[in-house]
Amino acid sequence: MPKSKNTFSSWRGRLVQRAVHAGWAWVQRTGSVTAERPGRFRFGALGVHTRLAFPLGTVFGEPWIHVGSHCIVGEQVTLTAGLMPDLDLGPEPILRIGDGVVLGRGSHVIADTTVTIGSDCYFGPYVYVTSTNHSYDDPHEPIGKQWPRMEPVAIGPGCWIGTGAVILPGARIGRNVVVAAGAVVRGVVPDHAVVAGAPARVVRRWTAEDGWQPPLRTPAPVPIPEGATAEQLNALAGLDEETAAKLAELDEDAAGRLAGLD
Repeated sequence: MPKSKNTFSSWRGRLVQRAVHAGWAWVQRTGSVTAERPGRFRFGALGVHTRLAFPLGTVFGEPWIHVGSHCIVGEQVTLTAGLMPDLDLGPEPILRIGDGVVLGRGSHVIADTTVTIGSDCYFGPYVYVTSTNHSYDDPHEPIGKQWPRMEPVAIGPGCWIGTGAVILPGARIGRNVVVAAGAVVRGVVPDHAVVAGAPARVVRRWTAEDGWQPPLRTPAPVPIPEGATAEQLNALAGLDEETAAKLAELDEDAAGRLAGLD
């Protein structure tokens, strides 16, 4: 038999749910870390319009962490400088993050020695960057008790680091490099390269002489026309597939006139 609906309980449940969601949104806003509201953290530098989302991951050694402006650090991101908290690491920063960097949710940047991330780098979720690796030289000693190896890590500006990628000690990644999801990177990666695999290898590269080799399989995306308004873009987004295909067949100027973007 159908169950009778308890209108009062349903109404009360929705009210409680809304209150919980509103409360959590308030906690996220209030708990986020910015230069104006750093909370208990004392970063060596924290740029304007940079925000560390709440809840944070593990953060320590922040006096030796320099973060640029206009950065977005996602929830549960770990940022550490030094092997453990409360160490004196000297006068120079250990972890440097440039301007406009995005660190995806759950990522880790472990800087026991120098780690540098260039400006305008975008990290997917759960990326792991470390300057330290376990050693296993002594076959009779547990690996976790052996002194680790440390090498500086440098990631050039403009890179895209895919979900779940691992950047190992000693990695030197050039500018505008794509690191595929799940790749494990060590050693030197040249500028304008795409790397994939474990260990990662170069699968595509751009040079001024030869362009992209192997050639790209898909055409480059068409940038949004200058001066396009939000209303015009919304109207374009609502086009059906047939109309959009017809517009794509037209030359650029005609497409712009039909879309009202000239």
